[in-house]
Amino acid sequence: MTKVDLNSDLGESFGNYKIGNDKVVLQYVTSVNIACGFHAGDPLVMEETVKLALENNVAVGAHPGLPDLMGFGRRNMSISPREAKAYIIYQVSALNGFIKAQGGRMQHVKPHGALYNMAAKDYKLARSIAEAVYAVDNELVLMGLAGSELIKAGEEVGLCTASEVFADRAYTSEGTLVPRGITGAVIHDKEEAASRVLEMVLEGKVTTLDGGKINLKADSICVHGDNQEAVDLVKYIRKVLKESEVEVKALK
Repeated sequence: MTKVDLNSDLGESFGNYKIGNDKVVLQYVTSVNIACGFHAGDPLVMEETVKLALENNVAVGAHPGLPDLMGFGRRNMSISPREAKAYIIYQVSALNGFIKAQGGRMQHVKPHGALYNMAAKDYKLARSIAEAVYAVDNELVLMGLAGSELIKAGEEVGLCTASEVFADRAYTSEGTLVPRGITGAVIHDKEEAASRVLEMVLEGKVTTLDGGKINLKADSICVHGDNQEAVDLVKYIRKVLKESEVEVKALK
C-alpha cells in the first residue's frame, strides 16, 4: 500500500495575534511543523502547540525561519551559512526543550518560508541547515522541497530526508513553488488540490503552472495552517487519500 505523511505548519500565533485553526487541523494531520519564535510563535504558543500535538498523537517537528516577525519569514534575507546554522540550532533546540519537557520526541525539522525556498536553490545554505540539524540530533528527519538542494544536502550530511509536496501551492517548470505574488500561486479549490495530491502521490508527477508535467517524490504533503480553507482542505484531502487506498501516517 502507498503511504504518505500529511503535515501542516502550526503554532504561528504570538502574543495577542491569533492565526490558524490549530486545534481542528490537528485532528486530520499526521505531522506538524511548529513555529519556533523567529517568524512566528512565542514560548507559550510553542508549549501549548506541542501539548496539543502530543495529545492528538501527531508527530512533532520544528519549523525554524528567518528572524523576520513583521514579514512572517516570507521575505528573503542575505544571511551567511554560519548565521543560518546558528539560527537553526537556536530554534530547533528551543522547541526540542518543550517537547522533551512533555515527554515527547521530535520527529523532523522543516525550514519555513523564505529560508525554505532559498535553501531549495542554494546548496551552501542548504548544507549549513543540514549540518545544524545533524548537530542537534542526527536521528532527526530533514524535510524539504522534493528535488531540492536541501534534500541533497541532508542526504550528503547523513540525515534521513523527507521530500515534501504542497497540496495548495502551484509549481514552476523547475520544480520550485510559484511565488505567492503571482496569480494562481495558492490553490483554494479543494477538489483541484486533492486531484493534484493524488497525481503527486500515486504518479510521482505534478502539473506546473504553465501546464507541463514534472517528476517529483512525495513523502509528505503540506497543507498550510494559515490558509482560510485549511480545515476543509485537509479533511477533504485525507478523505480522498483513504478512498484511493493511500495510508496516511507519520514519517517515523
